[in-house]
Amino acid sequence: MLGTLVNAGAIVIGGALGLLLKKGLPKKIADTLMVSLGLCTLYIGISGCLEGENTLVLIVSMVIGTILGELIDLDDKINRLGQFLERKFAGKKATEENNEGSQEPSALGKKVSLAEGFVTSSLLFCVGAMAIVGSLQSGLTGNHETLFAKSMLDFVAAIIFASTLGAGVMLSASLLFVYQGSITLLAHVIEPYLTDPVIAEMNCVGNVIIIGLAMNMLGLSKLKVMNLVPAIFLPILLCRLLD
Repeated sequence: MLGTLVNAGAIVIGGALGLLLKKGLPKKIADTLMVSLGLCTLYIGISGCLEGENTLVLIVSMVIGTILGELIDLDDKINRLGQFLERKFAGKKATEENNEGSQEPSALGKKVSLAEGFVTSSLLFCVGAMAIVGSLQSGLTGNHETLFAKSMLDFVAAIIFASTLGAGVMLSASLLFVYQGSITLLAHVIEPYLTDPVIAEMNCVGNVIIIGLAMNMLGLSKLKVMNLVPAIFLPILLCRLLD
């Protein structure tokens, strides 16, 4: 679990530095920075989704995953978790002010609540091949190098995103810890199913979801992106059925 602990710690420290930066950041710059981050996120999603080789797996995964996500309503549950963490760490007063419309300003006249920052950054830090492969290596061989490298990337990203999205970025470390920690602890069980083609398709689906997240950040849509997340894991089953 050392790799995951370091990764979560890097996000917390980076997020804290980002909050310090945010205090001296003029609103005009913060708004433009949010647009820039949205465009960068869009680029990450587009470039990553090209790694997939089976369009049918992508389509079926997205369709079934979206249905499952809507039935479970993951977006609502994760937002509730974000609101719980907000009450826990920011205090009741901050939450009441947040509900009254004093959320942190963001791009395009949009307001970003702590819960929204939590959801957005959680997706960015958890979706991707490095999170899966690094956690597997950590659990199977005790090699944490991939997660250490990811920690450095997430540290820098946390500084930038916290300066715009606020304290929710720091709280996303808790979800990352559960997600990557679970893969690490279950590595010996799930490793046979996560072949290179399966990971490539999972990464493809995940990056399509990242494109949806980027559209939300740019104010082009209001997708419940978290409800799409179950689609990421369906290539594990679909690739085996299509072999």
